[in-house]
Amino acid sequence: MKHAAGLLAFVARFAVLGLALAFVIGLFWPGVGSRLRAHFGMPVAQPAAATAAAPEAPPAPASYADAVARAEPSVVNIYANKVVTEQAVRMYSDPLMQRLFGGHLVGTYQHPEQSLGSGVIVNDKGYVLTNNHVIANANDIQVLLYDGRVAKATLVGADPETDLAVLKINAGNLQPIRMADQKKLRVGDVVLAIGNPLGLNQTVTMGIISTIGRQLVSGSPEDFIQTDAAINLGNSGGALVNTRGELVGINTLLIGKAADAEGIGFAIPVNTATEVLKQLIATGHVVRGWLGADYAFVPVAADSGLPAAARGVQVTDVYPGSPAALAGIQPHDILLRMGTHGILDPADLRRYEASLKPGTTLEVSGLRNGSPFHVKVTLIARPAQASVSLQQGQS
Repeated sequence: MKHAAGLLAFVARFAVLGLALAFVIGLFWPGVGSRLRAHFGMPVAQPAAATAAAPEAPPAPASYADAVARAEPSVVNIYANKVVTEQAVRMYSDPLMQRLFGGHLVGTYQHPEQSLGSGVIVNDKGYVLTNNHVIANANDIQVLLYDGRVAKATLVGADPETDLAVLKINAGNLQPIRMADQKKLRVGDVVLAIGNPLGLNQTVTMGIISTIGRQLVSGSPEDFIQTDAAINLGNSGGALVNTRGELVGINTLLIGKAADAEGIGFAIPVNTATEVLKQLIATGHVVRGWLGADYAFVPVAADSGLPAAARGVQVTDVYPGSPAALAGIQPHDILLRMGTHGILDPADLRRYEASLKPGTTLEVSGLRNGSPFHVKVTLIARPAQASVSLQQGQS
């Protein structure tokens, strides 16, 4: 028994000594164990990082300075001066009369007023794109260029429905902005807003595209890019650019703290702005095709088994004497196709009909009480519509 206990103690002391020796060797000669295993032909364990390398994420840009450097020289400040006529009121001296009637009109008076905004140079011929509400009713428009030069601008044309206007300046050495491909825009893309907020010229803010195709007014053919890039008063008409410095949209609206909102701004998409720009330069105004009906999404019952986003539109109203009325289109009709264009939803149909020239004749196809029908429609010019105006939010 004593012999067995002594043997066990000897083995334990030998094991402790061996572990201590291995620790010292590993501390002063790291890797010796792997070399010995390799020398005697034994398998060598590979580190986990070598056996299963994690996929590398694309590096995030450390700075957007290059994008700003490309776009900033194309963004200008706009100072629109106008003479405002207001009614002069004289208050009654009698406190009772003043409380009852306040005062009485004694004529009118005029005073100068200046609105601040931004603009974007779109070509080397001196055309500048901005918002209509920045220059509306102005009798003198001054443009401050990136390099400090000041140029007097003339109004080429305006489109209140999209809130866009085109100015012309006479200046050399202009740097037009590069246009982005709108089809490549995605929700989540980083964008930069460049403009003249509150008179702080060449201010740059950053955000992402929050939504594409946002409609603010029912019945309007236009849509907006929604962004959380900071947009303030004076940003109107300025550039919303991507991380390559290309124009994505024209900043135009914000919903501010008056509506308990934060980080909700809107820009006119570059494709819409480009089409309006072409027409304003060519004719000074924009003409849109009009079918003469109001639409809504196709209703789909939750238990119908049909997809929720059914294509087409449901007609909700038809204007008397309109092309739709003359063609026999009725409320509750489902419209599926207009010419060769398959209708996706109400916004898609409004944009498509607005893109067509008045006088265009095409076939409209759809369903009436479940049965197919086809009618010929000749579009007319779209009547003037009220422009989008969020009283608390025109920037």
